[in-house]
Amino acid sequence: MSAQSSTSQTGEARGTGEILLKIDDLQVYYGAIAAVKGISLEVRQGEIVTLIGSNGAGKSTTLRTISGLIKPRQGSVTFAGKNVTTMSGHGIVEAGICHSPEGRRIFPRMTVDENLDMGAFLRNDKDGIAEDREHVLELFPRLRERIAQKAGTLSGGEQQMLAVARAMMGRPKLLLLDEPSMGLAPVLVDLIFDTIQTIRDQGTTILLVEQNALAALGIADYAYVLESGALKLQGSARRLAEDDEVTRAYLGG
Repeated sequence: MSAQSSTSQTGEARGTGEILLKIDDLQVYYGAIAAVKGISLEVRQGEIVTLIGSNGAGKSTTLRTISGLIKPRQGSVTFAGKNVTTMSGHGIVEAGICHSPEGRRIFPRMTVDENLDMGAFLRNDKDGIAEDREHVLELFPRLRERIAQKAGTLSGGEQQMLAVARAMMGRPKLLLLDEPSMGLAPVLVDLIFDTIQTIRDQGTTILLVEQNALAALGIADYAYVLESGALKLQGSARRLAEDDEVTRAYLGG
């Protein structure tokens, strides 16, 4: 039996947008250790969906599996109606899923501009790439100021901006964001979350993994709570944030 079958639900009915991403009974192992234990979830077109939970809950592993970096032992990942479970990582990028990973993983010896070019490495539409480059520099004006600077010399907040901007250069239909606020000062956390909302408002669907659960629930439409690799709770992000029992159990309230 999958973990989803015992998942509790709370809040309002889900929106009626087209299902863009569907995960069914996903099981992922590291050797003999089960990191993800049969989870099922959906992301609908135009949503911000967040995965929240403690360290080791399986959140980052789920994103890495969606983006093809890890192959599941069981279950399926369907994107825009196509099974992408066994597709290569670059094939998944071509399909429209781009990933801003935990820890930023920018190329430190390359300039900001070169990092952005790497985000578009599978594209050959020169005019479109130039348009998207201008778009991400409007989203993150600080990067325009640092455009010729080595990425490794940027501040932590600037590196996070670059990681998101680089992912956006793939022109994703679905943007995977893994811990975008990690290690940032509060003022930069606010900026990153404001920008995530702007990206969604401009037409990109987002699946967000975030330790700052209250901030994530503040911008998300729908949320899934992971615990020890299994889904324990799902529902409207607003209702989850307002639920006293959820706050005590999962949000440190």
